[in-house]
Amino acid sequence: MTNNLLGGLPPTELPDNAEAREALANDVDPFEVAARHPDYPGAWAELADRAFARGGVIDSYAFARTGYHRGLDQLRRAGWRGQGPVPWEHEPNRGFLRALHALARAAAAIGEDDEAERCRTFLKDSSPTAAEALGN
Repeated sequence: MTNNLLGGLPPTELPDNAEAREALANDVDPFEVAARHPDYPGAWAELADRAFARGGVIDSYAFARTGYHRGLDQLRRAGWRGQGPVPWEHEPNRGFLRALHALARAAAAIGEDDEAERCRTFLKDSSPTAAEALGN
């Protein structure tokens, strides 16, 4: 974990899953990656993005929600207590942050406005850099 010299909450950094990350980078089907590594939020985020791009909003919502919850489980195991930074700059955090973004997007698309706003706020509070990079 990175030292926080400003006295705020320390950033939470998820552990790397090199096998899953490399599989996605090498164009292994994200369904296959999710089946082999169901706890890897990056696979679920990829599935959510692809579903949304093809117009499968409900599929995207379900994939994003799965990635979000898998990521929350990992954050808690890494010491996160419901608040504090989850830096985009730490690559293993990106799957969770992408899933959170995808959940906000899909929730908005199905009219779940309160959930969409909560997710957008959570993303901005967790990582302003992620919110900017993902277009939130």
